[in-house]
Order: sequence, then structure tokens, then C-alpha cells
Amino acid sequence: MLEKIFKLKENRTSVRTELIAGLTTFMTMAYIIALNPNLLTNFDVGSSLWNGVFMATCVASAIGMFVMAFAANKPFAMAPGMGLNSFFAVVVANIVSITGMTYLESFQAALCIILVEGIVFLLLSVLNVREKIVDAIPLGVRLGIAPAIGMMLMNIGFGSNAGVYSETGGPFYAMSNFFGSLTAGLAKDTMGSGYGTMVLTVVTMFIGLFVIVILAQKGVKAAVILGMLAASVINWAGQALFLHTNPFAALTTSSFVPPVKDMVDTTLFKFNFSGFAQIGWFTVITLIVTFCIIDMFDTIGTLVGTASRAGMLDQNGKMPKMKEALLADAVGTVVGSATGTSTVTTFVESASGVEAGGRTGLTALTTGVLFLLCIFISPVAAVIPAAATSSALIYVGVLMLTGLKNVHFDDISEALPVALMLIAMPVSGSIGHAIGLGLIAYTVVKVFTGKAKEVSVLTYILSAIFLIKFFLAV
Repeated sequence: MLEKIFKLKENRTSVRTELIAGLTTFMTMAYIIALNPNLLTNFDVGSSLWNGVFMATCVASAIGMFVMAFAANKPFAMAPGMGLNSFFAVVVANIVSITGMTYLESFQAALCIILVEGIVFLLLSVLNVREKIVDAIPLGVRLGIAPAIGMMLMNIGFGSNAGVYSETGGPFYAMSNFFGSLTAGLAKDTMGSGYGTMVLTVVTMFIGLFVIVILAQKGVKAAVILGMLAASVINWAGQALFLHTNPFAALTTSSFVPPVKDMVDTTLFKFNFSGFAQIGWFTVITLIVTFCIIDMFDTIGTLVGTASRAGMLDQNGKMPKMKEALLADAVGTVVGSATGTSTVTTFVESASGVEAGGRTGLTALTTGVLFLLCIFISPVAAVIPAAATSSALIYVGVLMLTGLKNVHFDDISEALPVALMLIAMPVSGSIGHAIGLGLIAYTVVKVFTGKAKEVSVLTYILSAIFLIKFFLAV
């Protein structure tokens, strides 16, 4: 049955490999299950809205991944996009100040924006417009997306994913605050009680990374997940023996009962259209366009970059069933708005599952099922140390850098966009913005070196759109 649905032999994979890949992807992105409701509710943990967003995160992500699995047969995982969820929270806060509505009412009004965005994406996907936009990205820019995502993954692994807080402030990061300090003593003075946690984080991160590399070199297909497990054990032991904290506290303090009623009461189909109308049409249109642009190019970049690493692109840099993959993204966004969360998009952490051998929709299906199970076992996902997932993200990031060998650095119209994306993606934290900068650089170089005819009309349009977006700061 699974062979017939997912064509495992044709894609040179197996059920075991796909299941491991799905579990690997889940472990690297499980943080979103708690972080998303934290961001969207201003860390109002335990409230009815928090519980509703938590449920929506699990359900919408799972449904999006199921569509990805059965319609596109691709190993890409989906969840509420980082960056987009923070932007959504800012929008909700602004709606509160503009209209005077409560946070919950404003949240429900903002869900209308996500609904419209999702419907727009559904139409664009069905009409092949989004696929044409993918094709309009020059091959040279496309070749640089995967390495740029690799830089972004390493930045996440060393940076935001391993942040430490203490009584002296934070977050403190491994590269800037631990390795960036002149002496260990200075780092300790700066981080206070967080210094011990930072040391454990760094040790965990590198032990996990070295275990993954060694196992991968020995041909162990489950290298990534085994490395993460080894790192987790080290971290748990360190917390108990040296920091004197209980690494499994969440298992005893969190409830295993799904908060279904809270989602029904606060977010499930709770579109506040009357509040939506109070925002003002110019503001609404601006917000919808902004969400669309960011989501579209984040998704395109993730799909192209990860598919490139997995060898799923043809000689022209195109991915088969791109339309279906983009459709899954659109469905996820619509379902997310209906259940109560911000834009659902393809996650860059999918690269970890691909590196673990995932090649078909069975990987996405596995990750989706695990997201649904988290409705019942969310505390289990909470005990996975962030430092352990950092090991996997850094490793996959390094591997994605190998795509640079395909870039023609002797052609400045190709080298400059790639170089800019390599810097812009980790610094800005946005795949879409980095691609936009790459497109602008490509277009400018071509035009002013007498090769304007080599640039497609759609590339000119996309470059102009990004220029307007950057300078209007929308």
C-alpha cells in the first residue's frame, strides 16, 4: 500500500528511512508547537487563547503536511512560519491600538487577513501563477538559495535556537556571547547564572554535531536522529548533575488533556469580520500584500533550496509537482486561519529530514502524525533540548553549503546575487527578503552591463515589487 501511494522504490528509499526522516524533521521543528502560541499570545501561557493557538498549530500543520504527502509526494514539513508569526503578533497589537478592541477580538480580526492570503494563494496555485514566479527566478539565483539557507540554518543553530536567559538579561548566544567573549571569566560575569547553561549548551551542541558527522561518515542512515538523541542524553545529564534542575519537569507539570474546548471558544472559525472592517481598507490591503510576498518567497526558497539538496531538481533547476507543493502550502494557510494561527508555510527544518534520507510524502506524513500526537503528548516534545536540535541544524547547514560548487563565480551577474543572499538570509532571518535582494542585484547587473534582454519580464516585475517593498518598509 505505502509503496503504491508514495513510490518508495522509484525514489530509492524505504519505509524505515522515511519514518526516521519524518521523526528527524519533527525533532528539529518541535519547538514551534510551544513557541508559536507564546509569540501569538504574548506568552500568556495557560490562557484559553494560548491553548486554542496551541491546538491550531498542531492541527493546521498536520493537515498541511498531509496535503503535501498525498498531493505532492514530497518530504517537506509545514508549520506556522517564524517571522510571519511575530509579524502577525505585531499586527494584532496594532489593531488593538487602532480599534480599541480586546486582544482576542483583534486576534480574530487578524485571522481574516490570513484567510484572505490563503485564498489568494489557493487561486494563484490553481492558476499556476506561483509556479510561473518560481520559473522566473534566474537559475543562478536558484543555485544560491540552498547554500544561503545553509548559512541561515547554521545561524539558527548557533544563535536563536540556543539562546540563554538569566538574571542579567539575555538572550545570550553561543557564537557572540560565549565564543565572542575574550575570556571565560568575562563570559561568566556577563551571563551570570546563565553561564552554566551556556557551557552545557555549547558542549551539547558540539557533541551532537560530532556524533552526527562520525555516524554519517560510517554510512549510518539514522545519523542525524542518533546524534540528536546522544546530545539530548548529555544535556539531560548535565541539567541534573551540574545545574541541579529537572530536565523532565514538563512531564510532571503539564497537562496531557487536549484543550479542544479552548480552541472552539477562541479561535476555531472565529473570524471577526466586523473588526476586520474597522482596520481600514488601505491598511488591510497593505498587510495582505506584505504577508503574501513574505510567505510566497519564503516557501519558494525553502522548496527550491531543500529540493536542490535532495537532488529533486531537473537540469533546468525545476522541481516536479511544484504546483502541488505550493497548493499544500496554501491549504495549510487557509486551515491555519480557520483553526486559529498565523500563516502556515514550508519549514526550512525540512532539510534535516531530507538529509536523513526522506524523499517522499511518507516523511511529511510521519511528521504530520507526530504533530497531531502532540495534542496529547505536548510535554514530551518540550523535553527535547534546543541545543540538541542545534546540532542537526548546523550539520545540515554545512551540507547545504556544498551547493556553492554549482555557482559560476566567474560570472558576476551570478556571483553577486549569491554572495548577497549568503549574507542577507542569516542576517535578516528572511528567505524571501534575501531572494528579493538577489533578484534586484541580478537585474541591475544585467541591465547596466548591456544584457537587459537576458532578464525576463516577470523577473523585472518581481525586482520592482521588492524595491517598492524595501523602500516603503511594508
